Amino acid sequence: MTPAPRKIIHIDMDAFYASVEQRDQPKLRGRPLAVAWGGRRSVVLTASYEARSYGVRSAMPLYRALNCCPQLQVVPPRFGAYREVSAQIREIFQSYTPLVEPLALDEAYLDVTDPQRGPRSATLIAGAIRAEVQARTGLSATAGVSVNKLLAKLASGLHKPDGLTVLLPDQADALLLGLPVGDFHGIGPATARKLQALGIASGADLRAADPHLLTAHFGKAGGHFWRIAHGQDDRPVLPDRPHKSVGSEETYGEDLRTLAAVRLRLPVLARLVQARLERAALAGRTVVLKLKFSDRRSVTRQLTLPAPVWQAADLERAAARLLTPQLLAGRPGVRLAGITVSGLRPAGELPLQPALFGPEGDTWGGAG
Repeated sequence: MTPAPRKIIHIDMDAFYASVEQRDQPKLRGRPLAVAWGGRRSVVLTASYEARSYGVRSAMPLYRALNCCPQLQVVPPRFGAYREVSAQIREIFQSYTPLVEPLALDEAYLDVTDPQRGPRSATLIAGAIRAEVQARTGLSATAGVSVNKLLAKLASGLHKPDGLTVLLPDQADALLLGLPVGDFHGIGPATARKLQALGIASGADLRAADPHLLTAHFGKAGGHFWRIAHGQDDRPVLPDRPHKSVGSEETYGEDLRTLAAVRLRLPVLARLVQARLERAALAGRTVVLKLKFSDRRSVTRQLTLPAPVWQAADLERAAARLLTPQLLAGRPGVRLAGITVSGLRPAGELPLQPALFGPEGDTWGGAG
């Protein structure tokens, strides 16, 4: 007998950090706002929807955001406040189901196949949760409802902010087939470029691709790409999944053959990692650089710092220290590079400080 389909909700708070600031500071309401540290090396953590209308986006360098919107209001992050609101939201989730998988302070999956209270309809539960979040916190949330994580997350991205979208498998096909490969969750820009080089530009192309070809080029991830193009995702909702590390990797269509070429990719990786750390309100003391070469061999090097970091400037500088000429000596081209942070702790427990690197240079000691 085929098991009954799951009922999965993906909840994503709308412009979370910025919305908390606008709630707590009425003078900021209706104005373009960015949450970011000051300084030329800072990046935007979250932008209000008023700022987004000017082209301001998360992970954008602050100087560029100010060029897009000269009247942009900039406020520093208050992670303690964000964690407090997140805890209130989590209580609402857990009143409906114990199967809550947080992805960040502002985002979670819920399995409401067998809810603890409320209606049996996942759509009605999602609506009730959004109403309770609004009443308790004064903030809006967007929800996606479907039979698995992939489709629920895709649904929540269709109508933001303050939306509720149901996406059933027979409705998902048309959307998946026309979706550019870079819009699939889990396929980053570098992987999308590599897929496009293979003639795979859309969900329809990905669905028609030979799974063996995908596996040959992308390893186990290739099989995953083929399955998500078919709307398949059997991952369960895992409650209270702890973060052991946060990182990002890029696979390159053409091998990087010089130290300088690899070095040029570090800022991109560092910004991606900062964005993920900020979404989870985490910082870490150990920075790991990973390189995989065209012969499929890989190396990792790590640096343990005197204090936790989360900002791109610190992550980039740590990775640059680990990227030595000896690391590439006698090896073929670099196929993949990645930066990972471990030794994590809540960012809300840290002092509000700028990057560890000031204009005079390093403040760190030696590598660990």
